Amino acid sequence: MKAVSVEEAVAMIPAGASVMVGGFMGVGTPERLLDEVVRQNKTGLNLISNDAATPGKGVGKLFDRALVSKLTATHIGLNPKAQQQMLANQIAVDLVPQGTFVERIRAGGCGLGGVLTPTGVGTLVAEGKRQIEVDGKPFLLETALRAQFALVHAFLADYLGNLAYALTSRNFNPVMAMAADTVIVTAEHIVPVGVIAPDHVVTPAPLVDYLITNG
Repeated sequence: MKAVSVEEAVAMIPAGASVMVGGFMGVGTPERLLDEVVRQNKTGLNLISNDAATPGKGVGKLFDRALVSKLTATHIGLNPKAQQQMLANQIAVDLVPQGTFVERIRAGGCGLGGVLTPTGVGTLVAEGKRQIEVDGKPFLLETALRAQFALVHAFLADYLGNLAYALTSRNFNPVMAMAADTVIVTAEHIVPVGVIAPDHVVTPAPLVDYLITNG
């Protein structure tokens, strides 16, 4: 793990990169990193996030500046700008059932090829996907999701990069930290090693590549 400035961290992300962003409707989202992505005008991003947030908040800032070329998410219902860009064919949108979404990311982080789920069998979700029968029941094969970068926000980080999360920010940040080639983290508080009890560590230090310095 290396401590870097937010400017240095975002400079490593090329235009067109695949990027996972943690958070749920802007809660638990690394806002400082997204602000810098906007400032550095990183275009053509392949964004993987639970949702499109709202204009001016969370990943919504990326749609405000039209920086996304493809979005994989569970819904975009609260962001009219993302909806407009989808309807105008400015972005490609892949909507995934939320449970399937997080399981695909978990599979990517665990080195699995995908997961079998009954969700979507017999619906539009099943189009173009392999169907496998297990004990007489049909399942869809949903492939694993990975990204080049994961932008993660934690409540606590120690000097080694061990992370702990607060409340609902634990929804997607931990699984995304497992499913990306490079993991960049912001934290509310950066504390000495030992402050986070070992059994409270959710994301262990070896998964974290860069920690953004505070102050």
